[in-house]
Amino acid sequence: MRLLALMAAFCAVAAAQDAREIVLRSISLDDRFAELARNYTFIQHVEQRELDSKGAVKHVSTRDYDVTLLEGSPYTRLIRRDGKPLPPDEERKEQEKLARSIAERRSESPAGRAARLEDWKRHEERRREPLREIPEAYDLRLAGETQLEGRGVYVIEATPRPGYHGKDRISRNFPKLKGKLWIDQQTYEWVRAEAEVLDTITYGFILVRVQPGTNLVLDQSRVNGEIWLPKRFHAEGAARIGLIKKIRLDFEITFDNYRKFQAESRVTGAEEIR
Repeated sequence: MRLLALMAAFCAVAAAQDAREIVLRSISLDDRFAELARNYTFIQHVEQRELDSKGAVKHVSTRDYDVTLLEGSPYTRLIRRDGKPLPPDEERKEQEKLARSIAERRSESPAGRAARLEDWKRHEERRREPLREIPEAYDLRLAGETQLEGRGVYVIEATPRPGYHGKDRISRNFPKLKGKLWIDQQTYEWVRAEAEVLDTITYGFILVRVQPGTNLVLDQSRVNGEIWLPKRFHAEGAARIGLIKKIRLDFEITFDNYRKFQAESRVTGAEEIR
């Protein structure tokens, strides 16, 4: 019995170590994944559903954005609202804004262009930095293996580690979240991530407080056989805005029409010419 108990303890420790190593390897490859992702343009669909106190949908609003590369860094353009083309006045303003951005970026000095691209790169690195805190912020457990989109994935459960203190505004919220990760067994990219809010998370100047029980899900899709890219992000739960207003969250972003941006591509007006 003592031997069985010892073996069970060893297996538990080995599984935890395996899960940690899987996540560490995934994070170590993040720079390469990010570099591949920068080569893609896409359409982003944002849908906000307003719910009543019983959870029934009262109102739905949507926006569609075209996200492309403009002289080396992303440019986001609103193209539809509530499934319809923009009104002529608003479309004209979007086109004027795009034309100004094209002119400004193409007239940059080499030093100005380099500074803009470096600022964008630093912004992306800051956005991804909290990922490196996950192995320290969570106790990780290998919960099993399964298949997603025809590929083998590891399933890893992440439970907040007592005593952890985050280094930035995002990682400081890790103790208030528990999650689960699905990681590709071949490439070590994240295929799916789920999180549940355990304690109130506050952010923004108007004090948006996301309530416990809120669920967050990110699904990714394999693109061109070379990288997993976001397919769907969904947030569902409750939040309080300011001191009084309480709302039910049902927010979704989907991504599609991924296209690999070509170096010779040019954006002119509403069209991308190759």
